[in-house]
Amino acid sequence: MEPKKLILVDGNSIAFRAFYAMYTVLEKFKNPEGLHTNAIYAFNNMLDLILSKGQPTDMLVAFDAGKYTFRNQLYDDYKGNRLKTPTEFQEQMPFIKQLLKARGIKTYELENYEADDIIGTVAKKAQKKNFQTTIVTGDRDLTQLVNEQTTVALTIKGVTELEFYTPQHFQEKLGIKPAQLIDVKALMGDTSDNYPGVTKVGEKTALKLIKQYGSLDQLYAQIDKMKASKLKEHLLQDRDVAFLSQKLATIQLDVPVQLDIDQLTYEGDQISQLRDFYQKMNFRTFLSKMDTETTASTIESVETNINFQELNENNIKEITASQQAATVLVEMVQDNYHKAPIIGFGIGIKDQIWVTDNAEILRNPQLKSWLQNPQIKKAVFDFKRNYVALNRWQIHLAGVNFDALLASYLIDVNENSNDLGKLAQGYDYQDLIADSQFYGRGAKLTIPPRSELLQHLAAKITAINFLKTKLPQKLQDHDQDQLFDEIELPLSQVLADMEIAGIKVDRHNLEQMQQDLDQRLQDLEADIYQQAGHEFNINSPQQLSKVLFEELGLKPIKKNKRGYSTSVDVLEKLRGQAPIIAQILDYRQVAKIQSTYVIGLMNSIAVDEKVHTRYQQTLTQTGRLSSVDPNLQNIPARDEGREIRKAFVPSHVGWEIFSSDYSQIELRVLAHISGDQNMQKAFADNYDIHAHTAMRIFGLHDISEVTPDMRRQAKATNFGIVYGISDYGLSQNIGISRKRAAEFINAYFKQYPDVKNYMDKIVQMARTDGYVETIMHRRRYLPDIHSRNYHLRSFAERTAMNTPIQGSAADIIKIAMINMQKKLQADNLQATMLLQVHDELIFEAPKKEIPILEKLVPQVMDSAVQLDVPLKVESAHGPTWFDAKG
Repeated sequence: MEPKKLILVDGNSIAFRAFYAMYTVLEKFKNPEGLHTNAIYAFNNMLDLILSKGQPTDMLVAFDAGKYTFRNQLYDDYKGNRLKTPTEFQEQMPFIKQLLKARGIKTYELENYEADDIIGTVAKKAQKKNFQTTIVTGDRDLTQLVNEQTTVALTIKGVTELEFYTPQHFQEKLGIKPAQLIDVKALMGDTSDNYPGVTKVGEKTALKLIKQYGSLDQLYAQIDKMKASKLKEHLLQDRDVAFLSQKLATIQLDVPVQLDIDQLTYEGDQISQLRDFYQKMNFRTFLSKMDTETTASTIESVETNINFQELNENNIKEITASQQAATVLVEMVQDNYHKAPIIGFGIGIKDQIWVTDNAEILRNPQLKSWLQNPQIKKAVFDFKRNYVALNRWQIHLAGVNFDALLASYLIDVNENSNDLGKLAQGYDYQDLIADSQFYGRGAKLTIPPRSELLQHLAAKITAINFLKTKLPQKLQDHDQDQLFDEIELPLSQVLADMEIAGIKVDRHNLEQMQQDLDQRLQDLEADIYQQAGHEFNINSPQQLSKVLFEELGLKPIKKNKRGYSTSVDVLEKLRGQAPIIAQILDYRQVAKIQSTYVIGLMNSIAVDEKVHTRYQQTLTQTGRLSSVDPNLQNIPARDEGREIRKAFVPSHVGWEIFSSDYSQIELRVLAHISGDQNMQKAFADNYDIHAHTAMRIFGLHDISEVTPDMRRQAKATNFGIVYGISDYGLSQNIGISRKRAAEFINAYFKQYPDVKNYMDKIVQMARTDGYVETIMHRRRYLPDIHSRNYHLRSFAERTAMNTPIQGSAADIIKIAMINMQKKLQADNLQATMLLQVHDELIFEAPKKEIPILEKLVPQVMDSAVQLDVPLKVESAHGPTWFDAKG
C-alpha cells in the first residue's frame, strides 16, 4: 500500500507572495464589486500547480491567527519592523479562505502560534503515520523541517516556480543538516522577523561556525578554546541574544492543534461552490477550465417524473389556437447565443408540455405567428438569449412578461450563475439538475441521448412554471416590481436589439494598424538594442535586468529571487534616468495593444463585417452591465490604444457615429443622495468638480489657483472616495505618501461633511437592514456586515457606501436607454443605438439626423431621473468612434 501524500501550505506566506507576484496589475484585477483579486488569482494558480505536481490524498493550509504570538512574549520587537499590511491585500484574505473551502481544502489557525508551528506539529504527526509530506512556503525557515518523509517546496519566483528541498538537496545547498538551520539563524538573526542574532555575524560566518562546531550548544561549550578575535568578543557579548534567537527560530512541533491527521482528507473541487466563487471573482480563465463529467447516475436520479409530448407539425395548430399564458424555452448549450445552434425547443401551457429537438419546426408559420403575438403572455428564462436566438430564424419573440433569470437576479444579486437548474434548486425544486452537470463543459461538452434531452427540456419548462409561482411575490415584497417591469425586462429587449444590430468594424483599418504596430515594435526594438549596445530578449526579465542594472548601471529599486525587478511600476520610477526606459515602456504598451485589441478584435468580426457583443445583464452586484465576446467596454479610451476606436465605423455610407456621455454621473449621484450642500452647489454652478475639490482640499482662495497636478490628485480623491478607497490605495494611485493621502481624505470630508455623514449613515443602515438599495430599489445584501472578521466586515462596509452610488448610476443609464429607444421609434428616426460603454451611449445615424440627435439624446438622457443636481451630457459625432469620442 502506497503511503498517503499530505500537502501543507503556509497560507500567509503564499498569499503575500501571490499579492506581490501580481502587484503590477493590482488595479486591473478587480471583480465587478471593486474587490482586488490579484492575490486570490495568483494563489489559485499556485494551488493548480501544487495539486497537479503533488497529487495529494490529504491537504491543509495553515494561517497565522494574528500578529502576536508566544514569540512576542519572548521578544517584544519580534516582527516589529514590518510595514502595515496593505488594505488591498488584507481584504483578499477572507476570500482566499473561501476559495480553499470551494476547492475542498481544509484550513486552520491557532491563537498565539504562527502557521509555521501548525505545519511543524502536523508534519510530525504525519511522519508517525508514515505520510509523505510536502510543505509549500515562501519562507526558508520551514526547511528546518526537512527529513526523509518531509519535503519543503520553496517558492523562488512568484508562486508558480518551486525549489524542492529534500535532505540531500539541503545538504548540497547549505552544507549542513536541516535541523542545524535553527542555530544558523540564531547566530545570524533574521531581518524579516526582526530578531538580532550575534553582532557582525552574517549567513556565511554562521554557516562556517555551525559546520565547524555542529550546534550552538557545542559552539559555546568550546568557545574558550577559540582564539581571541572580534568574532569571539561578539559571540561572548551576545550569548544571551543567540540563545533567545534560537528559541525564536525554532518551529514548534507540539502546539495544541485540535485537528486529527485523519481529518485532512483532500475532498477535491466542490464544483458548484467553486463555479459560484469564480463567477463572483470574475475569473473567466478558471471558469473556462472547469469541466464536469455528465454521469448516467446523475441524470437518472432526476428528471424522470415530468410528463410531456413531442412537439410536431400535427399538434402546433392545437397549441397555437390557445390564447392562454405560456412558457417558452429555446435551448442552446454554448454561451454565445449569436452563434450557438438551437438543440431544443419547448412550450408549456398549464400542465401540458411539448418539447422537440428539431429546430426546423421554428419555420412553421403558425408557430412563428404565435411566438410573435404580443397578446399571448409568455414566461421565459433569459429573455435576451431567447430573443436573439429566435431572431436568427426571423422570429421576433413578443409578449414576454416574466423572465425567471431577471427576477431571481433582482431578488438576490448574488444569484448570477445563469443556470436554471441551480436557481430552481435554490427554491427547493429538485427535479432539474444544473446544465453544467447535464451537458458538461468546455471540451467535454456533450449532448445526451434524445430521450434524456427531451426529459431535460420538459423539466426546464416545469422549473420556470414553478419559479413563476414564487418570484413575483418576492419582487413585490422588496418593492422591486417596478424595477423589473419598467427597467430590467424592457432593457432586455433594448439590449437584444443593440446586440443584433452590432457595430461595423473596418478590418482593413485594423490590418493597417497591425502593420503599423509591427513596424513600431521593430523600430522600438532597434532603438532599445542601440541603447543597450547589443540584441537581447526584451521580454525576458532576467536579460532586461542584466542590461539595465549591470551593463547600463541604473540604480535598481526592487529585488526578487531572480534578480532586480523590471516590472512596470519599477520602470515608471526609473523613467528619465535613461532613454531606454521610455522605449521599453512604449514597447510593452504597443505589444499589448497589438495582441489584446487589434488581433483580438479582428478575430471577433462576423460575416456581416460587424462585431456582436453580448451584454451580461445579471452579472454584477451593482446592476452595471458588462460586455463579452468581445468586451467592447474595455476598448482603450486614452493614450495610444484609443486609436483602436478608428476601426469602429457606421454601417452605411453617408452616416456618422454619434456619442453621448454622462459627465461625472457617480459624483452627481453622490451629491444627490448625500445632500451635501457644497458639492451640490459646485454642480449647480457648473464648476469643474475636480478643480473645485482641489481648491477646497488644498485650502486655496480661488479655482484659478488650482494647478493641473492638484486637479489630478483631487480627481483621484473624488473617485476614490466613491469606492471607499484607503489611504494606502490613494497613495499608490497618485504617488504620494500614505500620510499625505490620509490628509487628503480628511480634508475632503472636512469640505464635504455630508458625504462623510452619508457614508456613516449608509453603513449603519446596512447593519440594521442587512442590505442597501439604489434609488430604484435595486437591493444588495451584505451578509458580512456583521462579520467578526475585520477584513470581511470592512469590505462589506465599503460596499455599502459604494453600491447605492454605482448602482443608481446604472439605474439612470438603463432608464435613459429604454427612453431613448422608445423615442427613436416614436420619431421614426433611422438612427440606431449600438453600444453602451459605462456612462456612454453610441449611435449611428444619417448625417441629416445628427442635428436632431444633438438636441434629442441629451434631452432624453438628462431627464432620465430627477436629481437634486443637474445631470450633464456631453455629445460628439464623426466618421468613426474615435472622432465621436476623441
